[in-house]
Amino acid sequence: MENDEWFDQLPLGPIDSWQPVSGGDINEAYQLVAQGKTYFIKVQPNQAASYFAHEQRGLQELNKVIATPYPIANGQIDGDAYLVLNWIDEGNGAQADLGRAVAKMHQQHHDQFGFYTSHHTKALFKDNHFNDDWVDYYVNQRLMPEHATVQKLGRWNDWRESHFQNMVNQFEQYYRQNPPIASLCHGDLWAGNFMFASDGTPTLIDPDALYGDREYDLAMTTIFGGFSQDFYTAYNEDYPLKAGFENRLPWYQFYYLCMHLILFGASYGPSVDRILSQY
Repeated sequence: MENDEWFDQLPLGPIDSWQPVSGGDINEAYQLVAQGKTYFIKVQPNQAASYFAHEQRGLQELNKVIATPYPIANGQIDGDAYLVLNWIDEGNGAQADLGRAVAKMHQQHHDQFGFYTSHHTKALFKDNHFNDDWVDYYVNQRLMPEHATVQKLGRWNDWRESHFQNMVNQFEQYYRQNPPIASLCHGDLWAGNFMFASDGTPTLIDPDALYGDREYDLAMTTIFGGFSQDFYTAYNEDYPLKAGFENRLPWYQFYYLCMHLILFGASYGPSVDRILSQY
C-alpha cells in the first residue's frame, strides 16, 4: 500500500485524491485524481521501471487500431515500478462490436512473429524476439519455457510428457504445411481483459502483445467464457476463420491452461490433462 508521500512524487502535479481499486492479482492498482484529471495507476513493488515496458509497448501498438488505456508516464518511486494510464469510465456495450474490433486488430500484420519487447513474469521469461517461423516461435519461445518451468515445479509426469510430445509433433506437422500470418494479438484475451467504455466502445486492457497466429488469441476467449456467439459471428463476418478452427484450438488452449497450472497450482491439472488426452 502506497502513501501520500509516494503519490506526491508522481509527475502529475498536485494530487487531489487517491484510492485503491481492483486491478488484477499481479499489480497494486489505484485511481488517482490530479489537477482535476483522473488516472489509473499500476504499481509493482520492488521492481525497476522497465517492469512495465512490455505492457506499455503493447498498449501503444494496440491503441493504433483498437481502444485501450493509454500510457501517460512510468518510472520507479522508492523502489516500486509504476505505470500511469488514463482513467476509462466503464459502461455497457455490444459483443458484436467487440468482435469487429478484435477482427480489426488481427488484420494488422507483420512480416515476422514476436514483439518489440520481452517480459520477465514472476514465473518465467517470455522471449518475444522476432522469428520468421511460427512453429519455432511457438514451440521454443512459448511452449518449451513453460514445459521447463512446470517440470521444475514438480507438476508434470510421464503421461503428460508423452501426450505433450505428441501435441508438439502434430502442431509442427500442421503448421509446416499451413503457415499462418503474423497478426497483432492481445496475448491474454480473457473476459477480464476487455471492457466497454461509458459510450459503449469496446476496450482492451492488460495486453501481453505479440504478432502471432490469431487463433492463439481466440483460443483464450474459449477457456473461461464471457464471449457470446455474437462476438464470434461478427468477428467471422469481418475476418473469416479457416475451416477446422475448433480442431486447432486445443494446442493453444494448452498454453494458457499450463500457465495457470504454473501460477495457481494443481487444481488446473485436470484441465491440462483434458487437452493433452486429445493427442
